[in-house]
Amino acid sequence: MELTKEILDKVRDIEGFPIGKDEDIIELSDPPYYTACPNPFINEFIEKNGKPYDEENDDYNVEPYTADVSEGKNDPIYNAHSYHTKVPHKAIMRYILHYTKPGDIVFDGFCGTGMTGVAAGMCSKPDAVFGISVEEEFKKDSKVIEWGARRAILNDLSPAATFIAYNYNSLVDLQVFESQIVRIIDEIEKEYGWMYETIHTIKGEPQKEITGKQVKGKINYTVWSDVFICHNCSQEIVYWENAINKEENSIKEELACPHCGVGITKNNSEKAFITVYDSLLNRTIRQAKQVPVLIYYFVGRKRYMKKPDEFDFEVLKKIEEMDFKTFVPIAELPNGYNTQQPITSHGFSNVHHFYTKRNLIILSALCQKMRDYHKALLVFQSVAVTLCSKLARYNLGNRGNGPVSGTLYVASLVAETNVFKVFRGKIDDFKKAFALMLKDNNAVVSCGSCKDLSNIKDDSVDYIFTDPPFGDNLMYSELNFIWEAWLKVFTNNSTEAIINKVQNKSLNEYQELMEKSFSECYRILKPGRWMTVEFHNSKNSVWNAIQEAILKAGFVIANVKTLDKQQGSFKQVTSTTAVKQDLIISAYKPKDAFVQRFLIEAGTEEGIWDFIREHLSKLPVVIENKGMLDIIPERQKYLLYDSMVAFHIQKGATVPLGSADFYLGLKQRFPERDGMYFLSGQVSIYDAKRMTQDLNEQLLLFVLDEKTAIQWLHKELATPQTYQDIQPKFLQELKQLKYEKMPELRDLLEENFLQDEHGKWYVPDVNKQSDLEKLRDKKLLKEFDEYRNSKGKLKVFRTEAIRAGFKHCWKEKDYKTIVNIGERMPESVVQEDPSILMYYDNALTRIGD
Repeated sequence: MELTKEILDKVRDIEGFPIGKDEDIIELSDPPYYTACPNPFINEFIEKNGKPYDEENDDYNVEPYTADVSEGKNDPIYNAHSYHTKVPHKAIMRYILHYTKPGDIVFDGFCGTGMTGVAAGMCSKPDAVFGISVEEEFKKDSKVIEWGARRAILNDLSPAATFIAYNYNSLVDLQVFESQIVRIIDEIEKEYGWMYETIHTIKGEPQKEITGKQVKGKINYTVWSDVFICHNCSQEIVYWENAINKEENSIKEELACPHCGVGITKNNSEKAFITVYDSLLNRTIRQAKQVPVLIYYFVGRKRYMKKPDEFDFEVLKKIEEMDFKTFVPIAELPNGYNTQQPITSHGFSNVHHFYTKRNLIILSALCQKMRDYHKALLVFQSVAVTLCSKLARYNLGNRGNGPVSGTLYVASLVAETNVFKVFRGKIDDFKKAFALMLKDNNAVVSCGSCKDLSNIKDDSVDYIFTDPPFGDNLMYSELNFIWEAWLKVFTNNSTEAIINKVQNKSLNEYQELMEKSFSECYRILKPGRWMTVEFHNSKNSVWNAIQEAILKAGFVIANVKTLDKQQGSFKQVTSTTAVKQDLIISAYKPKDAFVQRFLIEAGTEEGIWDFIREHLSKLPVVIENKGMLDIIPERQKYLLYDSMVAFHIQKGATVPLGSADFYLGLKQRFPERDGMYFLSGQVSIYDAKRMTQDLNEQLLLFVLDEKTAIQWLHKELATPQTYQDIQPKFLQELKQLKYEKMPELRDLLEENFLQDEHGKWYVPDVNKQSDLEKLRDKKLLKEFDEYRNSKGKLKVFRTEAIRAGFKHCWKEKDYKTIVNIGERMPESVVQEDPSILMYYDNALTRIGD
């Protein structure tokens, strides 16, 4: 198929359309499988490969995937391209095999390098060892794997990312791949190879052949050093010569000025700057002075090291006098978090400043030749920024040179590598990767915003796996800018879902962008199907924003697990405070019939129990872990109540039952086992497993506030205890939040539990708990009224009173009070408490409506 300017006009208004000339977008594309813009051919791909959704005859019924997953990153496919973040494709394969059947369509809206597509295709023919291993894993859960390729629709905002994803998910002829790249490298090296020649010297003496001709070596890399100015005598100090302990291969914390002897550090001295004429910009520029200080080179296979000599400086002078013959990226760096360091510390205002003149000439020539063969351009992209630019810092010792990942940091010691040598080494890396991949075009790739997927029709994909941006961890549009300058097509970052002060995107804007992205995922996913979200962030506020965005989009979260990378195993999440590791979120899209039925029943008890029946059917029945059964928190009454309330709030409905009446209703309607609730058809499965396996009850629950204190006491008082028994254990677990007005332990006991004639506190019968809750709610609402009638910011407060007040206001449709109180609370508290955030965020929406 052909991509024309007329076709581009049809998708030009879709959000996230990249920045670039039409001819450059077209040149980078390979329709219909890849377009460097929103892909206009996706629906034709769906028509050809997909199955129309028919709810009446739909028999799909799959639990969330809860097995342990541990997959290392030492894989040729994973390592071929050094993109900022990747999920190993073998890890993703397990999810795809669990949730889908051969031929199903998988979607990833934040695809990065396209590992979801690779995983979908590799389900057809995995390597033998991995295949056997996964079959054994599934067999433990009485599951049978259906091998066979799945199709994939991949989307990302970044042209750099989608170009990688397309190349990883398209046909490749290994012989053509190698011969084309080798031919291009040979051709350019024939013209410019002299730039990496150096005179072989031993102890400063040039070496000669028998014929008397000087022996020349091939430079492996040249070390360039920053130059500083002494704050005392104003003389120049070459960093390499004075700050490095050559014997120990270490950097001195303090060095002595070689001119005046005064001790200086990098922090109390300034870099030397020089003003030079930039022919590409046609103006003078001011940049940090860097000088060559060391050359590593080869003569034959033997490695040598030397200081640059007259010959080397003559070569550099000759190169400086040369003009460029081919395209050089000179785009101005955007103002951003990652660009501040190179701009302020080294004066790098434009992309070409990240390169020495030598490497820039050679890379420019290579890029021009490789544009006609996308697989070659992929190899170019993989090394041109990370290994062939001034981002490659010189590492002392034998640790290897390379960039600081996730940044555009320019170090004081830079390794200028031999471009030809790096390219030849990368050919083997990609050959190994491509040799393992499926030899088929099983994916279509689109470049645009996940916030606007209007080029994909409703209810058309069978499963979603995605690894979205995580708050302010990585600024992709900034980190990809140099790559995209070479590709001539740039990310349109207006809809980039990140937290970034420069882009005026706070946590609220991030949550809004993620909500709209997940809403689009919800629209295109078939009802009853699953979305898996992998998420990495250590901030509770960002995790709550993601969770709220998923819920507001319409999904129901069924399972959350956290990946412990140190141990390579999953641990169940029982509190939203436990976000120190990667989170795996399993969420489902309810079936249309249920949603329509709920909207009729909303606000009634029958609506509550209809939701619980639907939700229980989606939760895992059994989770086995090392010969024991894990507690499934989502089946416990607290999380069932939270899920029910969240679903009602997101649908704009009032919640007709308090927690005590809900718990009583649960006990009356559903079988209970080990504190978990099941459908009647599920409980026999759990009972059969429980007869043969013990229960693993080691669930982490910290006492952070009043709510978690009550939950902890409920668990602890399963065996009645006196106040004297409970108090020391309670204090040991107490990790009170600084803003929390925590009631005394005795007050908590009196408001929520009963005391027997022996002075022992115990959990009240569910029939009596409702009366206790009503009395407690009355006290909480009285305290909430005090907050409502006060003025100014709320600094210390009882969070349970806020929750109870918000719940009451929601029931009364008093959205203004919720917003008013929310705005008076610390923003971090609102963002970090999922219940308060849910009421506040939805109240804002109601006021807006």
